[in-house]
Amino acid sequence: MASDEGTTRIDSWIWSVRLTKTRSLAAAACRAGHVRVNGERVKPAHGVHNGDEVRLRHAGRERIVVVARQVRKRVGAAVAAECYVDNSPPEPPREEVAVVAHRDRGAGRPTKRERREIDELRGR
Repeated sequence: MASDEGTTRIDSWIWSVRLTKTRSLAAAACRAGHVRVNGERVKPAHGVHNGDEVRLRHAGRERIVVVARQVRKRVGAAVAAECYVDNSPPEPPREEVAVVAHRDRGAGRPTKRERREIDELRGR
């Protein structure tokens, strides 16, 4: 299950330690340039070694992890957490849901003044 010698493909490792849901998503992130190993963009077949810094932009957030152990197959969450050191910045707090402008049915189109108020509420 775990391998300490040689290299592992970056897309396989990202998927194995549960940073992405599927291996195809990990490979797509590599092809799109969202994965960097030691500061360089990499292709899905790039080998990853112990001690490498992996940066992954996924789901609107950047994850920064250091490879502690290589795995080739997907492992459980407890084992996956031991395979890397997470140096990611803390997740930003969820913003409160903005008030949505609601118009009564049949009230017609908003006036220019109402549109400006709606835009102000939405932060535009």
